[in-house]
Amino acid sequence: MTTATRKILVTSALPYANGPIHLGHLVEYIQTDIWARFQKMRGHECYYVCASDAHGTPIMLHAQKQGISPEELVEQVSKEQQADFAGFAIGFDNFHSTHSEENRELANLIYTRLRIGGHIVSRNIKQAYDPVENMFLPDRFVKGECPRCGAPDQYGDNCEACGATYAPTELKNPVSVLSGATPVERQSEHLFFRLQDFEPMLRQWTGNSDTPGEQAAALQPEVSNKLKEWFDAGLADWDISRDAPYFGFEIPGTRDKYFYVWLDAPIGYIASFKNLCDKRGIDFDSYWNPDSQAEVYHFIGKDILYFHALFWPAMLSGANFRKPTAIFAHGFLTINGQKMSKSRGTFIKARTYLNHLNPEYLRYYFAARLNSRIEDLDLHFDDFVQRVNADLVGKVVNIASRCAGFINKRFEGRLAAELAAPGLYRHFLDRGETIAESYEAREYARAIREIMELADQANQYIDEQQPWVVAKDPEREQELQAICSMGINLFRVLLCYLKPVLPRMAEQAEAFLGEKTPLHWDSPLLPLGNHRIGPFKPLMTRVERDKIEAMLEEAKRDIPAPPPPAASGPLADDPIAPTIEYPDFAKIDLRVAKIVAAEQVAGADKLLRLQLDLGGEQRQVFAGIKSAYTPEQLVGRLTVVVANLKPRKMRFGLSEGMVLAAGPGGSELWLLSPDHGAKPGMRIK
Repeated sequence: MTTATRKILVTSALPYANGPIHLGHLVEYIQTDIWARFQKMRGHECYYVCASDAHGTPIMLHAQKQGISPEELVEQVSKEQQADFAGFAIGFDNFHSTHSEENRELANLIYTRLRIGGHIVSRNIKQAYDPVENMFLPDRFVKGECPRCGAPDQYGDNCEACGATYAPTELKNPVSVLSGATPVERQSEHLFFRLQDFEPMLRQWTGNSDTPGEQAAALQPEVSNKLKEWFDAGLADWDISRDAPYFGFEIPGTRDKYFYVWLDAPIGYIASFKNLCDKRGIDFDSYWNPDSQAEVYHFIGKDILYFHALFWPAMLSGANFRKPTAIFAHGFLTINGQKMSKSRGTFIKARTYLNHLNPEYLRYYFAARLNSRIEDLDLHFDDFVQRVNADLVGKVVNIASRCAGFINKRFEGRLAAELAAPGLYRHFLDRGETIAESYEAREYARAIREIMELADQANQYIDEQQPWVVAKDPEREQELQAICSMGINLFRVLLCYLKPVLPRMAEQAEAFLGEKTPLHWDSPLLPLGNHRIGPFKPLMTRVERDKIEAMLEEAKRDIPAPPPPAASGPLADDPIAPTIEYPDFAKIDLRVAKIVAAEQVAGADKLLRLQLDLGGEQRQVFAGIKSAYTPEQLVGRLTVVVANLKPRKMRFGLSEGMVLAAGPGGSELWLLSPDHGAKPGMRIK
C-alpha cells in the first residue's frame, strides 16, 4: 500500500547550453526520470525541474564564432536539447534557464546575504591572460604540464592523471586553448566565498563529524569517503567572480565583475522551481525555507561532487535556505567496454539514437543496469539486443499477445468476472512493496530482476494451462476465458511495475486494457473482471541489429571535419614545441618493452598500471591510456618506453618510466609499437 503523501522536489544537473545531448548525458536524466515517475505513481506531490546552464566563457566564444548573441545560442541549443529529452520521455515538470530573471534575483539575493554575513572577501590575484585574444582565461582555457606530477596536456584547474588541484598560473609550459599563445600573468581583484566558515556544518551534514548536530544528508558511502579526503586536505576559499568579457550576471556593487557560472548554475534549480511555482500556484517557501519538511534531491555525475556536496550546501546555509535532503551521484557511460569515441563511432548523440531506435529500449537497458552506487555503466550492444528482445518482447509483451487474441476473437474482448488463480495474483501483488523499495533506493537493476522473475512465472502459468489446447474443445470455453483473463491481469500488474521505466509502452497498454484513468501503483489491487479490452497491437518490436549498425554509421558521420592547417607555422591548437639540439635528444634512452601485466588503478580516471619486461628487468609504469585501452588489450604487446626517465612518486605508487603514445588524447590514443622481430630490452637508435 502507498505510504503517507510526501512533498518531493527532484533535479538533474543542468545541461550546458553549448552543444547536443549524447547518450552519456542520458544516464542521469533517465535515472532521475524513472525515480520521479515512480514517486508520482505512489501518489506523492513530486516535481522534477531542470534548466539550461546558460552562462560562461565557452558559450560566449561559441556564439561569437557563429556570429550570434549568447542569448540566441542558448535559446537555439535549449530547444534542441528539450526536443531530445522529450524524445526519450524525460518528464520535466519545468525546464527553464539560468539566464532568467528568477535566477538573477535569487543569485543576487544569495550573494548579498553571504556578503552581509561576512562570508565574501576580496583580494588581488594573478591570472592567466591571453595577449592575443586580450582576455583573462578561465581555468579550462589554459593547458600545460601538471605542477605536481608533470603530466602533459592538463587543464588549468586539476590534473586528470594524479588528481591534484591548482591554479592555472601554476601550470608548467602553459598555453592558451584559444590562441596557442603563452599566457601572461596579470593582476585582478576577485571575490571569494569563505568555504571554511562552514566546515563544522559541512562535516555534520556529510556525516564526517563526531560532534552531535543536525541530521546528516543521505549520501552514498563513496561520496562520504571522497568528502573526508577533501576535509583532510583543507577547505579553500572559492573564487566566485570572473572578469569581463563574460556572459553571465554582473555582481551587485561591482563593475565588470560577473558571477562565476558555478555560482548561479545550482541556483538554477531553485529558479526553475520558482518559475514553476509562479505558474501553478505552488507554495515555494514550503520547499526552500530552512525549516521545510519537503524533500529535495539532486541527481548528478560523480565529476561535479565538489560543487554540489560542499559549495552548494554552504551557500544555501549562509543565505538562510534549506539544504538538500540527499545528493545521488552516478558514474559515466562506456560503450562496448570503452569510453565513448568519435573515431570508433560510439560517441552517439541522443538525436542520432532517436533516428534509428526506440528510446524505450535504452530506458529499459539503463534501468536493468543501474544501481545506487557510483559505478560506470557499460552499454554493450550485444547485451542490449539480447536483454531487450528476451525481456520486453519475449517475456512481458508476449503474455498479452498470447492471451488477447483468444479474448478478442472468442469473447468479444470481455474478460472473465473472476480470477482463475487468485493465489498467483496475490503473489504478484505481494512482490509490489519489494519492487517499490528497490525503486525508492535507486536499485533499478534489482527491481527489474524482480519484475522479470514475475514475468517468467506468468509465462509458466500460461504454458502449464495451454490455452491453445483448451481452445480446441468447445466445452471448455469458460476455462479458456478464465486462463486468458488471468494472463491479461498478470500482464497488467507487470505493466504497472514497469511504468516508471516504460511510460510510453504503458500508455499504449492502458489504451489496450481499456483503463479509464492512468495506472498508479495501487491500481492492481482491483483486478480487471467482467471488463472489455480493446484490440491488441504490438507494444514492442524486437531490436534489429542492422538498425544499431546504421546508428553507429551515422555517429561516425557526425564527427566534424578536422580544421585545415594554418597557412604557415605550427597548428594553432597543437603548437610544435621549441627546437632542441641533437645532444638533448641523444640523452633519451628508448627501449622495447613487453607488457606482462596491466590493471585498473583505483581512484584514477585515466591511469592504467603496467608491468613491463625490459629484457629481464621488470618496471612498473603508470600510463594515462585508460580511455583508449582495456588491460586485456595490452597484455603481451610490445611497446616503447623511455627507460632513463627519473622515477616519479605518484599517490598510486612509483612510476619507473614512460610509455610512448600518439594521438590527440582521450580515446583517440595509440601506443607506439615496434615492428615484428623486436625483443624486450632492445635499444631504439
